[in-house]
Amino acid sequence: MHATLHLLQDSDFPRLARRTLEVLQVNLGYRCNQACLHCHVNAGPERREMMARDTVDQVLAVLRARRIATLDVTGGAPELNPQFRHLVTGARELGTRVIDRCNLTVLNEPGFEDLAAFLADQHVEITASLPCYSRENVERQRGENVFESSILALQKLNALGYGRDGSGLVLNLVYNPVGPVLPPPQQTLKAAYARELGANFGIVFNDLYTLANMPIARFGSTLITQGKFAGYMATLRGAHNPANLDDVMCRTLVSVDWNGYLYDCDFNQMLGIPLVAAGRARRHVSDLLATVVDGAAIAIADHCYGCTAGQGSSCGGALS
Repeated sequence: MHATLHLLQDSDFPRLARRTLEVLQVNLGYRCNQACLHCHVNAGPERREMMARDTVDQVLAVLRARRIATLDVTGGAPELNPQFRHLVTGARELGTRVIDRCNLTVLNEPGFEDLAAFLADQHVEITASLPCYSRENVERQRGENVFESSILALQKLNALGYGRDGSGLVLNLVYNPVGPVLPPPQQTLKAAYARELGANFGIVFNDLYTLANMPIARFGSTLITQGKFAGYMATLRGAHNPANLDDVMCRTLVSVDWNGYLYDCDFNQMLGIPLVAAGRARRHVSDLLATVVDGAAIAIADHCYGCTAGQGSSCGGALS
């Protein structure tokens, strides 16, 4: 696989500083039951990196001590980590809002038949990847038979109340473009998803988030192989919208890798660019018990243009 960091480091992206920490985004490991083309984590069935129980307990200690409002759990498929339910129940007992970044198909894996019910019982918000409402586009990006399994999982979640008015169970979908292009307007696409998924499969959901593909890891390597890396970077830079700088996710979020080390965002984690605070890099989640990262400079590189291009892109969808 082609490395991309050396192509991104010489950057003129505007300097940013952190604000009050509101979200702890925890990557429980890179193992996944899928190996999607757009994946910036290089996750897949052969990966073995998994967060251990003692690190999970340190995450819970930080949530308790710092009273962080939101725990955003990601992977890989985070549910494949044996500590997933321990983390979720511990966080919910603290009153922390929990978001599960779910690939949907994991809900149909053998041994995970009760996972959807567990998520509902814990009132976990589900942010589910579904890169299109058509079988062809989904399977081009995510693999054969993924579309059918994703639809089955969404119907299972709807049956539990997810996405339905008054249930209190939030189901959001995530769209990624198939290739090196910017996503279309979020609200327009949400309407199309609602129409197609509702008419064809009876599926409802709360919101749709559009995310730009990052020129790193598996997707970045593919761009280099296809000779499209420079062109995609030109697209991102050319569409830079300064108005998005105020709301980029790295201002209020800290990303934690499976070993417990800290980064300004999930993308920096994959590039190996650590969060620097109090004059020291290689900070660990346990440091957050004593170290305040508010006000620290955010580590930037050219991939950051992926978050500010056009309508903007964050873990919560479009910024403008």
